[in-house]
Formats: sequence, C-alpha cells, structure tokens
Amino acid sequence: MTSRIAEVFAGLRTAGQTGLVTYVTGGDPDAARSGEILRALDRAGADVLEVGVPFSDPVADGPVIQRASERALAAGATLSSTLALVEGVRADVRAAVVLFSYANPILRMGYAEFSARAASAGVDGVLVLDLPIEEAGPFRRTLVGRGIDPIFLLSPTTTETRLRQAAELGQGFLYGISRLGVTGAQAKVAASAHALVERIRLVTPLPVAVGFGLCRPEHVRQVGKWADAAVVGSALVDVVAREASSLDLVAAVERYVAWLKQGTGTRLGAGSVT
Repeated sequence: MTSRIAEVFAGLRTAGQTGLVTYVTGGDPDAARSGEILRALDRAGADVLEVGVPFSDPVADGPVIQRASERALAAGATLSSTLALVEGVRADVRAAVVLFSYANPILRMGYAEFSARAASAGVDGVLVLDLPIEEAGPFRRTLVGRGIDPIFLLSPTTTETRLRQAAELGQGFLYGISRLGVTGAQAKVAASAHALVERIRLVTPLPVAVGFGLCRPEHVRQVGKWADAAVVGSALVDVVAREASSLDLVAAVERYVAWLKQGTGTRLGAGSVT
C-alpha cells in the first residue's frame, strides 16, 4: 500500500513542482489555534505538515523553535495532546502529516502505544531527531507495522555508511539539513546543501527535502533545482510568535505560506537519480 507521503511526492514529480514542507510546534500558541494554523497551512498549499512535539530539552532547535516549545508546554501541550491535535484536523487537511519528536516522550509512552496512537490519529511519518540510526531498527519496525513512514535526518557531515543506512531504513522521504548547527532563518541557502543532496541521490531514489535556514520564495526556488522539497520551519514559527496575541494570527500564517508557494514552480530534473 502506497503511503500518503509517497503519493504526495509522486504527484509533485508528475507536476514538475517543488514540494513545500512546513514546520510548526504542536500546541503553539495554544491547542485551539494550533489546529487552525494546521488547517491554514493546508489551505495555503503546504504539501507536508511537520508537527513538532514540544520538548523541554531540545538539542537541534534554535531559539525561535525553543521558545515555541516553551509557549506550547506552558499552555499544557504534551505528546498525547499533539497526537490529539493531528487527529482533530486530519479529516480537514489533504497534506501529509509528519510528527517531529525527540526520543524521550516516545520512549515514555512506549513504541507500541505511540505507533498505534499515531496511526489512529492519521500521522503519515515520524522523525525522531535524536534517535541514532544504529538503534532505530526496533522503532522503525513498529512504525512500518502500523503503516507509518520512518524518516531520517542527514547532515553535510553524515558518513557514506550512515547515508546508506538511512536509505535502507527510511521511507517517504529523507530530510537533508542544509548546514550544521541549530535551526534558524538565514539570508542564503547554505552551499553545503546541494552537495549533500547529490550524495543522497547516489544511494537512493527516495525524495529528498532540504531544510534549516530557508525563509523566502527564492530559497524554495533554489532548493527545487536539485531537491524534491524545501522545508520552512523557524521563519514560519516566528510568524506565529509575532502574531500570537493578534486576531490576524491564522491569516498571517496563511499569507506567509502562500507567499512561499511562489517559489514552487516548475522544476527541471530535480527528481532524477544521478
């Protein structure tokens, strides 16, 4: 059975378009508006919705996303509430949904219970940021058994051995981070991103999404020359932060993503394996 994520990327390749993957923190700024934000992202044309599980001790998140986790946690967000959030909007959105989490909340819930609840909620993929690929086998098997795609994170310093492991274990797409360090919007796309995608293309036909630092339509357009999708996170979370106390919050999110979509026009051969 083809996953929703695979269907999304197959459709993008057929249409010759760059995918837009958007990240927001579940429960930010509160549960009710977080659901409305996810619906707005879908309306604006996001192809994959990444929903972050708020966590108190992040290691890969920059200050913007850290503060989003703090707001969500203060509002009562948990892994359980994030799953409920996805379940609450699933019928309203056509986009694929990927849950981003650190390992500890999932370990506390238990692999089997988490995978069952995620599948029931309509989660299409899961990426655990701090789960070493060498230790991912048992969790991967549990996810796949529930029809959920395991997604792995790759960086410019990832070894060839680990690239191949990710290609063998991953499903849906692979997430390439454009540079080292933590998340955060940047003025330019890191030069190391293209080289990483080329390395990934050599070992797998899986789609590749590139993130970390992207915040403008021209960034999306540039990434689309050699990757299948662009991921925008911190810049979008910053819109949520700036508008959190405004009645314009949901509309502002929708406008920003619609603006980013201007960079997702026709791609030239980015889906081919080199």
